[in-house]
Amino acid sequence: MKRIFLLSILFFLAAAAYCQQKTTTTDFQQLNWLSGTWKRIQLKPGKSGHERWEQTSPASLKGIGITQRGTDTTFMEKLALVVKNGAIYYVADVAENKEPIYFKVSAISSTGFTCENAEHDFPKKIVYSRTDNRLKVTTSGGEKSIDFFFERE
Repeated sequence: MKRIFLLSILFFLAAAAYCQQKTTTTDFQQLNWLSGTWKRIQLKPGKSGHERWEQTSPASLKGIGITQRGTDTTFMEKLALVVKNGAIYYVADVAENKEPIYFKVSAISSTGFTCENAEHDFPKKIVYSRTDNRLKVTTSGGEKSIDFFFERE
């Protein structure tokens, strides 16, 4: 009897883990709109930039963000959206940090997502919000907030 009880518990735990992964993968599919190149707009003269995203698996998007002054790259970050431990994470890897920074996605829809990392200095929160072929990315933390505007290429 004890053995049947233990097997039942293991079965239900495995089923719950599978359902959670399936739900996360289904949620992740709402991010497919991000694939492609997003050109920065509303920049100072002489500056340009973009984010380029590519879906690398059903539960992974890889990206790169670049800002340039003329032909010189002034900022570059490697980006990713991944499913890890039953949750979706936005990952930013910049030269200034020793390790990539993970932001847990706390809200998701077909037109945007919000991710947060309360332990990070700045930003603590990142919001991607899409309207048609336009994208607004807001990074915030404390009383500081910065908006970045993009247009799909």
